[in-house]
Amino acid sequence: MLKAVLLQLCATILAVAVSAALFGARGAISAAGGGLACVLPSWMFAVRLAAISRKAGTASVTAFVVGELVKVASIVGLLVLVWALYPQLHWGAMLIGLILALKANLFAFLVKT
Repeated sequence: MLKAVLLQLCATILAVAVSAALFGARGAISAAGGGLACVLPSWMFAVRLAAISRKAGTASVTAFVVGELVKVASIVGLLVLVWALYPQLHWGAMLIGLILALKANLFAFLVKT
């Protein structure tokens, strides 16, 4: 799980660099907001799932589903917060950051640890 979160963080950094080149500082901040809105809840979910697995030996399906639901709600809430707190939000850059962070999980299976 933590490998996927690190890949999401790397994808967010890449999105910030690309958005900074395309849209300037406003785009970089927007991409960082979009990417971090995905990375932070994913990290919290991974840490919680690891703690539950250590305590019980294995994570239950209920813990996973509830954690995933809270993660999705947190992502939506953080995106609304980014929109509310940053009035100069560049929507394209934010979507670049969000989509790259979300799709980074697909590459987690390709990285060997």
